[in-house]
Amino acid sequence: QVQLVESGGGLVQAGGSLRLSCAASGSIFSINVMGWYRQAPGKQRELVARISTAGITNYADSVKGRFTISRDNAKNTVLLQMNSLRLEDTAVYYCHLEIPLRDYWGKGTLVTVSS
Repeated sequence: QVQLVESGGGLVQAGGSLRLSCAASGSIFSINVMGWYRQAPGKQRELVARISTAGITNYADSVKGRFTISRDNAKNTVLLQMNSLRLEDTAVYYCHLEIPLRDYWGKGTLVTVSS
């Protein structure tokens, strides 16, 4: 069984920064992709950023240049550094793990950006 535990969400003013962390435990395949998705009220869940064990990254256009994803393969953790936060970044952020033939989701952590 795989578990993903997120931390680091909270309330921040526009222009501020937050760092999200996700720790994966359980039967994790050595080659995988970890990432972050978000879902704002009334909207569909969308990709924020993802990173492979080889360090290849993908970002949503809306966060490029502001967010940075990184990972520690030895600890099975993924971080999302979010800078220059905007009101529209307010959402529940979900950690995601992809392994061959399966994927897993965390429970989510709320990020609220205020004016």
